[in-house]
Amino acid sequence: MISRPTYVKKIMSYVDTPFVKILSGVRRCGKSTILKMIAEELSKRGVPDERILIYNFDSLQFEDIKTAKLLYDAVKARLSPDSRTYLLLDEIQEVKSWEKAVNSFMTDFNVDIYVTGSNSRMMSSEISTYLTGRYISIGVYPLSFAEYLLFRNEYTTVRDMSSELARYLRFGGFPAVHLREYSLEEAYTVVKDIYNSTIFTDIVKRNQIRKADQLERIVRFAFDNVGRTFSAASIAKYLKSEHRSIDNETVYSYLKKLESAFILHRCSRYDIQGKEILKTQEKFYLSDPAFRYSILGYTPDSVATMLENLVYLELLRRGYEIYVGKFGSSEIDFVAKKHENKLYIQVSERIEREETRLREYGHLLGIADNYPKYVLRADEFAGGNFQGIKSMHIADFLLSAEY
Repeated sequence: MISRPTYVKKIMSYVDTPFVKILSGVRRCGKSTILKMIAEELSKRGVPDERILIYNFDSLQFEDIKTAKLLYDAVKARLSPDSRTYLLLDEIQEVKSWEKAVNSFMTDFNVDIYVTGSNSRMMSSEISTYLTGRYISIGVYPLSFAEYLLFRNEYTTVRDMSSELARYLRFGGFPAVHLREYSLEEAYTVVKDIYNSTIFTDIVKRNQIRKADQLERIVRFAFDNVGRTFSAASIAKYLKSEHRSIDNETVYSYLKKLESAFILHRCSRYDIQGKEILKTQEKFYLSDPAFRYSILGYTPDSVATMLENLVYLELLRRGYEIYVGKFGSSEIDFVAKKHENKLYIQVSERIEREETRLREYGHLLGIADNYPKYVLRADEFAGGNFQGIKSMHIADFLLSAEY
């Protein structure tokens, strides 16, 4: 079990605080393993095993615990009567009205609670109702580039950074894909299984969707248009051209469900001059690039947008709020904000012509403030700054600790 210390450190900073620690993210991104790491860390800190209770609701061992009352009764019988018990509940969304049970544990007993989940039940209104002000939400993502390299070093052999970045782009960051040297076909078999279980269990079955083929067509449209602005209306128009009628509200509802299952991430536009968030023409990015390649196949012209996707995910991991920047008639790939910090970022697969260089750097030169500005590239170049704009290889940016 390879440690993911960034998550462990962040979660353990809230140990013994009066908050439920909620870990949410796409299926198979490593939440259950991180929960085991939390249990190990508690043991290292001297907590006896009998005061660390782990329930994995994907396991047949706990199949009979389907309701909040059954969960409450099962846990109550095992709680320590005179000291704090640490309660780790994995894939808690499988228990109906789990929020009620967790709220009761917090109210009735001396417990410290950690839960994981893979869909919208982790972000629903019920949490706000029962756990208002009493929970910390922590997003968990597939492996970062740095974590991917740790897995590669443990199980196979790390090559040069450019080659590893290209491989990371194609294989994605699901931990299960990097436990040995899989072929692309083998890796995509794993990813397709994650995709299918998410689509058909977390979305179709849970929401009782009757037209699953309609949902899949919307998924394919979104995957094929990663990094491009589009709307529910544009998807409806596209489906109409294929003689499949659908209204805008249904499209919007499907997109929300894909977000809730953590397959898609919505990125709004931000008017840099007007300093306001725009409500139209958002972009969507994938929780892992392997989703696109396993479902649609690889095409060379997809590389640029998927490199953009990698940068977007890394900014998310680091806690930034991310927007597509609108600056007059120009577009900035990302405006990333965290507390008082702000970054402006352009991502380019390669810059071979002067007009491309002028476009990528020129968009940033017009912004008058003094926040850091980056042009991130995947080709070979001299590096350095250009009128205050820093050029970096994308691999170096993903591994950098400076932003």
